[in-house]
Amino acid sequence: MERKTYITEEEREKCRKVADAFAELEDVDIVVVDAGRYGFVKLQYYTPPTGFENDFTFTDSRRLFEDLWEEWLHTQIIMLAREMKIEDIDYDDIFRRLPEEKRDELMGRKQHFAKAAGIETG
Repeated sequence: MERKTYITEEEREKCRKVADAFAELEDVDIVVVDAGRYGFVKLQYYTPPTGFENDFTFTDSRRLFEDLWEEWLHTQIIMLAREMKIEDIDYDDIFRRLPEEKRDELMGRKQHFAKAAGIETG
């Protein structure tokens, strides 16, 4: 029986770079693992003894990048909301409340991650 491959070697290498660029997300219970011929899997919200609550499979580096970027940005917004003593977390609303300088700083990080991951933006 022929084994089906769901990701090309080229795309697998690109996904590996994206996962490495966002490695800091492990601090917030998000980890991306290489699942071989199946692609890359984002595991989220670890709870012992059952394991991870969510898993998502990616075979496209651009989609993986955008997903991890959103995770990173939302994590930053949640931390800022706590500092600002905002309890109702609406990402867009909190983002709009931030000073323009802070918004620019956060959005500038996307370019940093893209460069580290070898992803073209724009």
